[in-house]
Amino acid sequence: MSEHAVAPPDGEEEPAYEPHPHRWRILGVSLVVGFMALLDVSIVNVAIPSMRTGLDTSAGTVQWVVSGYALAFGLTLVAGGRLGDAYGRRRMMLIGLVCFVASSIAVGFAPNIETVIAARLLQGASAGVLTPQNSGLIQQLFRGRERARAFGVFGFTVSVSSATGPVLGGLIIALAGADDGWRWLFWVNAPIGLVAMVAVARLVPRRPASSGPAGTRIDVPGALLLGAAVLCLLYPVVSVEGGARLPLALLAGVPLFAWGFVRWERRTARRGRAPLLDIALLRRLPGYLNGLVVGALYFTGFTGLLLVFSIYLQDGLGHTPLEAGLLIIPFALGSAISAPIAGRYVSDAGRRLTVGALVAMIGGVLLLALLVPGRDPLWPWLVPTLLLTGLGGGAVVSPNITLTLTEVPPRMGGAAGGALQTGQRIGASIGAAVLVTVYQVTVDSSSDGTALRAALLTAVVLLSAALLMAIRALRDERAQPSQPSPSA
Repeated sequence: MSEHAVAPPDGEEEPAYEPHPHRWRILGVSLVVGFMALLDVSIVNVAIPSMRTGLDTSAGTVQWVVSGYALAFGLTLVAGGRLGDAYGRRRMMLIGLVCFVASSIAVGFAPNIETVIAARLLQGASAGVLTPQNSGLIQQLFRGRERARAFGVFGFTVSVSSATGPVLGGLIIALAGADDGWRWLFWVNAPIGLVAMVAVARLVPRRPASSGPAGTRIDVPGALLLGAAVLCLLYPVVSVEGGARLPLALLAGVPLFAWGFVRWERRTARRGRAPLLDIALLRRLPGYLNGLVVGALYFTGFTGLLLVFSIYLQDGLGHTPLEAGLLIIPFALGSAISAPIAGRYVSDAGRRLTVGALVAMIGGVLLLALLVPGRDPLWPWLVPTLLLTGLGGGAVVSPNITLTLTEVPPRMGGAAGGALQTGQRIGASIGAAVLVTVYQVTVDSSSDGTALRAALLTAVVLLSAALLMAIRALRDERAQPSQPSPSA
């Protein structure tokens, strides 16, 4: 273990690593589950118009179908990761899958918008339990270069699930019909989830008996304080997307609850109890803190980018949901190519890879802003620029996850991975709200092309902030004395 690694609060050493013979199969099963949970963040974007018509509701209300999922997702990630650390990944994956499948079916059969939103909140909470088990399992099952390759595949899953959501959503609506096609977006989760349950039950290992019962106490006050801080940040953001302004007052609670969370977690650790998230990770592992910030800023610029493009292609140019999804495929293709390659070479390149990938992505978004708006035909300009943007984006996610979690002890892998993904969810929600707001405000006074350009340039600013943090992380990495990898 590195000299920066955080020791267990009870003084026990991490158990000796023994490679699981089926670790790659287990990873494959867990990534299918993660893909399903992350896909439901973006697959609904292209269905908003048909849901609004089919349920006879307002644009602000139906927006909660997207925002409610993101809100519940972000609220439960760290607690879900900690539950996996304490009670085992297998158990929490099975519980999460049962709830996710049940809530997906409920959304599909919902008779009104109120039922849809309630079921989507449960679905988002279930996804928050499922998703951090992926990074926790990778921490538990892999070491050294194998872990970097595993995180490369995980980064590929994160990138592709976000980018292919609109494509799959548009295809399903085209096949099932505009009136009720949106319901099939949720029903398809049922057979996939049931097959995944069987695979998880057969392949994912139980929590080792040798890990003992001492770490199973859950830090409920810490979970409530962190949840309150995330709620005070995310709820105003998702409310602004629907046009509400009064919830912005809740932002004042963010620093208050965050301060209370940090104080409580330090007190819990001093007492020798297991905290929800060991704050020492932020102090002793500078790479972890830097990675949290880079990931949050990247998703702030990245998520809104695809959403604005979907709006522009449908509302501005009149494309169908399927056509809009197909036009975004080059981004998904670029991510699919670069993410596993980046995972393979991140052990040698380190933070240089993240910096270079962000430069490539920013360059791609700049070209999109300069070349794409107002073009007819669109695809000769859109395909190469989106491909470049996707190549850069795919090479950001997996290296950042690998480098952020590389020195985190496996016993904290779920909670630490949950915190990383909470930052991503918060960034995604803020980014979507900011870029859509920029687009809508601009389109009211100008053309659709000008509105798209304004939103893309806003994304460049947000991604540039991620680049500055990545450069800082690279400087910190070079300043540290050379030492062997803790997972080698």
